[in-house]
Amino acid sequence: MMRTLMIAGYGMAGHRLAEEVLALDADEEWRIVILGEELYPAYDRVCLSGYLDGRSRADLMLPGRDFLQHPRAQLWLGCPAVGGDPASRTVRTADGSCLTYDALVLATGSRPFVPPVPGHDLPGCFVYRTFDDLDAIRAHARPGRNGVVVGGGLLGLEAANALRLLGMTPHVVETGPHLMPAQLDRGAAAVLHRHVTGLGVAVHCGTATVSIDSHPARTVRSVTLSNGTVIDTPLVIFAAGVRPRDDLATALGLERADRGGFLTDKLCRTSAPQVWAVGDCAAVGGRCYGLVAPGYRMAGSVARQVLGLEAEPLEDIDTSTTLKLLGINVATFGATGHQGAMEAAFAEDTRYAKAVFDADTGVLLGGILAGNTGTPTTLQPFIGRQPPADLEQLLLPA
Repeated sequence: MMRTLMIAGYGMAGHRLAEEVLALDADEEWRIVILGEELYPAYDRVCLSGYLDGRSRADLMLPGRDFLQHPRAQLWLGCPAVGGDPASRTVRTADGSCLTYDALVLATGSRPFVPPVPGHDLPGCFVYRTFDDLDAIRAHARPGRNGVVVGGGLLGLEAANALRLLGMTPHVVETGPHLMPAQLDRGAAAVLHRHVTGLGVAVHCGTATVSIDSHPARTVRSVTLSNGTVIDTPLVIFAAGVRPRDDLATALGLERADRGGFLTDKLCRTSAPQVWAVGDCAAVGGRCYGLVAPGYRMAGSVARQVLGLEAEPLEDIDTSTTLKLLGINVATFGATGHQGAMEAAFAEDTRYAKAVFDADTGVLLGGILAGNTGTPTTLQPFIGRQPPADLEQLLLPA
């Protein structure tokens, strides 16, 4: 008798899981039911800004025709899971259906964090997460006017570029001391800062959004910062990070991590039998990663477990990133935050590279790159080894 894998959530990690199961299930023992909140199939959120740069929704869709028409894959779009009972292995959906499963994987992703500043809910305030969000931003954009982005991380810079594409002048507000404070050090951020300001992006670091002020008609008029700056604007985008969507934890009786997310072990197993979590919503060993590559690793591991195949625990999850932000390359590789480690930095006006070494052994631990530098692909093989004599040339090629 065919068994049912239920996937609650249909983002990038959920789709990768479904593809892996179909590819590995040679005996065709499993059918897959996917419960998606949005009205369209999974799409590439990493490249979401391309939607404002001429790419269509179809261009960014992840499933091909073969997947959408697969006889053992069933999509319930616009019909998320809202509850269930692991003891009876059932899930309740938004349309009132009660579905049974043999294995359940939670892939509910994350939601944008909107700081509770006064005026955050005014018309003219948006988040940057879905096709619908970008459609609303496009409709509200006013070419030639200022637009404010709250958050100077990766998503904030993506949103700033979107405003540029829409003809607005972006202002990025970041509470940290520099752009992308979670990934970059001051040297790399300085290169990024010079590049984005050269493109016409105004950057306000070390300051916070105090209020979003309105017209008498209750639409956005301006943004007031903690340093007293007032920016006249009709549009605000919140890109101040995300939070794991773990609402189903209460309904399913699952444990949460201290900082949110479905708490799992290193095999992505939750506190209920035959229930796993993958992607942004999974707190593996208590930590949520919020990156595509770890989410894909989780999906591959869980696919093998569901099918009864051997899977390795998720150890040493790689959080390296390689990005192109507003035309500048930014990357991290290996470990960059070891306390007491030795560092060697090489800086020029338009590029920066830092290598991090173990203070006792001198082996390479990782590094940070910004601008026209070497690539993580070239440097990654040296992690855990003594660096080569020409390391500076690899970091900053002539």
